[in-house]
Amino acid sequence: MTTNLNTVLITGASSGIGLDVARGFLERGSNVVLNARNSEKLAAAAQALDHENKIALVPGDIGNRETGEKMVDTAVERFGSVDVLVNNAGIFGVKSFLDSTEEDLDKYIRINLKGTYFVTQAAVRQMKKQDGGSIVNIGTVLINHSSASIPASAALITKGGVHALTTSLASELAGDNIRVNAVAPGIIRTPIYGDADVDAFGGVALMNRVGEVQEISEAVIYLATASFTTGVIMPVDGGYVHGRA
Repeated sequence: MTTNLNTVLITGASSGIGLDVARGFLERGSNVVLNARNSEKLAAAAQALDHENKIALVPGDIGNRETGEKMVDTAVERFGSVDVLVNNAGIFGVKSFLDSTEEDLDKYIRINLKGTYFVTQAAVRQMKKQDGGSIVNIGTVLINHSSASIPASAALITKGGVHALTTSLASELAGDNIRVNAVAPGIIRTPIYGDADVDAFGGVALMNRVGEVQEISEAVIYLATASFTTGVIMPVDGGYVHGRA
């Protein structure tokens, strides 16, 4: 059964992977509902995409349940449906286990886990009223292959929760014709690295380079449309997972 791409909801869409995912779906004729915490950056992203009549903006913190509900309400009112959800919004930081605080842990739980959970709940309620839908979460390959040089336990336990949510919901929602998959990126050139020389990390991958946001977008769009695929966590990492001892 072909997946309807009429309306796609994307969290964390003001830059990096989320912005490029929006571009990819717009090029395929989809309408998109974009979310980010910073309303000014979100508006600038929408202007750069240059498809005003096919874009709706819902700024807000996804850690608030109301943000996901507003995204769904906006999608239905503006475009008539919720067909695909891309849970891209997330935060990441490196900090040793013993130095991580309760505040650190609460921050990651709120955005990475509770935010993804709340937005997905809102989307699934609408998808159940329709003829199903597709959900693509963004995880990380570090769940399967951690690294001593990237101590990030607080962030990773919440991303691990996103992986668990993916497989659990794939089972729970299959009967409603709702597919749930995830992309697990490796090192990708995004604004999250700031001024750091991201290319210096290329050696961790068999392909000896870092990934580009377009390569994640391609995987997201594939999983969104792969009608016989659910419960998959797809590494897009240049061979990082398979290349480690």
